[in-house]
Amino acid sequence: MTALIAGKTVTISVTSVPKEPRHRKTIERLMRLQPAVQRTLTRVARKRGRDNPLNQRGGRMWVSRIPATRCVGAELGAKFTLRVTPQIMPDVMAVSRFLEIA
Repeated sequence: MTALIAGKTVTISVTSVPKEPRHRKTIERLMRLQPAVQRTLTRVARKRGRDNPLNQRGGRMWVSRIPATRCVGAELGAKFTLRVTPQIMPDVMAVSRFLEIA
C-alpha cells in the first residue's frame, strides 16, 4: 500500500469484495466521490424530484418517495479515481485490506 498524501489523485481498485455490509458501504461511498458519478447522481436526483408522483392519502397530498439510485457497486476488479483529502483518509485506511492503491 502506498502512502496516501492529501491533495494527490489516486486510482484505487477493489481486490476482494468484503463480506460485511459496513465495509461494502464504505467502498461504495468512496466510489461515489468521483466527479462523474456525482454528476450522474445529481442529474438523476433532479429528475426524480421533478417526476415525483403526488397522490392523496387520508385527505392530504402525499409524495411517494422513490429510493435513491445505486450507480456504483463494490465488485471485484472495480476501479475508481479520486482525489485524497484528509476527510476521506480514515475511510480509505479502514477498508485498505480490500483495496489496491496505485
